Amino acid sequence: QVQLVESGGGVVQSGGSLRLSCAAEVTIFSLYVVGWYRQAAGKEREFVATTTDGGGTNYGDSVKGRFTISRDHGKKTVYLQMNSLKVEDTAVYYCYAMHIRARENYWGQGTQVTVSS
Repeated sequence: QVQLVESGGGVVQSGGSLRLSCAAEVTIFSLYVVGWYRQAAGKEREFVATTTDGGGTNYGDSVKGRFTISRDHGKKTVYLQMNSLKVEDTAVYYCYAMHIRARENYWGQGTQVTVSS
């Protein structure tokens, strides 16, 4: 079984920062590509960022230069540092993991991020 538990969401003013955390309850953390997606009200789920065990990263165009994804292998935790937040970043943020060999996808329950003007 794979469990992904997000935390760290909240309300922040535009220009502010938040750090999201995702605790991954998995056996071998290094076998997963991990990352974040988000879904704003009335919108489809949008890619935010992913990272591989080797440290490679990918970011959605809308967050490049503002968000940073990282992973703590010892804690089996994925982080998303969000800086210079915009109102448009308001969404439910979902932790994501894909087993690189089985190609199985897993999702957390989501954490709400609200950016006020």
